[in-house]
Amino acid sequence: MWLLFAFIGVPLIEIALFIQVGGAIGLGYTLLIVVLTAILGTYLVRTQGLAALADLQGSFSELRDPTEPLAHGAMILFSGALLLTPGFFTDALGFALLVPGIRSAVFKWARSRVKVTTFSMGAQARQHHPHDPRTAPGDVIDGEFSEVDPSKRPTHPPSGWTKH
Repeated sequence: MWLLFAFIGVPLIEIALFIQVGGAIGLGYTLLIVVLTAILGTYLVRTQGLAALADLQGSFSELRDPTEPLAHGAMILFSGALLLTPGFFTDALGFALLVPGIRSAVFKWARSRVKVTTFSMGAQARQHHPHDPRTAPGDVIDGEFSEVDPSKRPTHPPSGWTKH
């Protein structure tokens, strides 16, 4: 049902706002506002997108849960699409999603509606879980090996990528 509103309601809202704003300030200023919001929105999306990317990379390097930085990046990308779409309603939604507090509130609302059963990474993944037989403590992995004679040389010439 909400898709019906998105595909029919949003264009109707935009048309009504264009008529109202265009009647109040004129066609030229209305078009100028639409172009300026697209330019300003592109700049803001680029700067906030780079910051979100840095936060995501930091979460990977520190082995933190990347869910929130990924969600913020997706919302910034979506706000960019809204800001590039001509219209006052979509611009208002796009600029709202560029506010970090609003993005955090949207993330908390979405997280409350999604259930994640397990998530682990790094050293946490190796911890013993009582109902998981793959992580039983004291497991021994048996394997075979053979020692390569160090005097043995390859029969092909070196590739340049390795030292022989």
